[in-house]
Amino acid sequence: MKTTTDVLYEVNDHIAEITINREPYRNAQSRQVLEQLDELFLKASEDQNVRVVAIFGAGHHFSSGHDLGTPDELEDRKNRPIPQGLRGRYQHSREIYVDKTTRWRNVPKPTIAGVTGYCIFGGWMVASAMDVIYAGESAMFLGSNFQYFSIPWDVHVRQVKELLFEGTFLDAYEAQRMGFVNRVVSDNELRESVLNYARRVARNDPFQLRMTKMAVNHMQDVQGFNSHISSAHLMHMLSVEAEQDEDFALRDYKGKGRPMVQRALENYRERMSPLKNQ
Repeated sequence: MKTTTDVLYEVNDHIAEITINREPYRNAQSRQVLEQLDELFLKASEDQNVRVVAIFGAGHHFSSGHDLGTPDELEDRKNRPIPQGLRGRYQHSREIYVDKTTRWRNVPKPTIAGVTGYCIFGGWMVASAMDVIYAGESAMFLGSNFQYFSIPWDVHVRQVKELLFEGTFLDAYEAQRMGFVNRVVSDNELRESVLNYARRVARNDPFQLRMTKMAVNHMQDVQGFNSHISSAHLMHMLSVEAEQDEDFALRDYKGKGRPMVQRALENYRERMSPLKNQ
């Protein structure tokens, strides 16, 4: 298997397999990981031998989301600091999250995500940019008002509001019922299930697959998908700026300092406990 630092890439049976390979960090997405993913999606797009692209996370988790401070990420920030001020933060956020994820959505070949374990924030963003999502039974999805805010297109708007207002995880079967996940299989069967589906897809005419994908994406585009993503990104930036407000930080709105993921797990367990007792 060919290794490009934190991302693995190989092609078999006309399928490009991309694997985020930061298992010690639950496949957190550093800037370098996102740049490598962008390069590899482009490589797969241009390779005439590739007809389908499948993406996985190494180990037990698809991705725990944005890298908030691993040693590699901190060193990269030191060597390539984000420009100061709102303009610099906006440009960095737009390019690294919105522009890249949009390109992955529009890869001219079918794309499939195979998800196990955590699929949090940035993990949801990557998965949502794929055409098809298979989930292992361990998969746990957590969304928020993040940069590439595709959630209202992934799930019905009333369900989106219910989820994001509370801040809670979705398990694999809930995500399937809501239409975000196509199929749920056991974790042990996930990779092979994804690849078996990919092989069946790869038997079809690549040009027809491309036209079919373009037609489906165009339906969303004419309904305002791209303009919504751009507008929602600005709202995300505003919410980030608001978090820096000293008065806000002193209030109890942040759950007395508990991390958002921890609160979401607590909310999920509280929400599911009555169901388990029925």
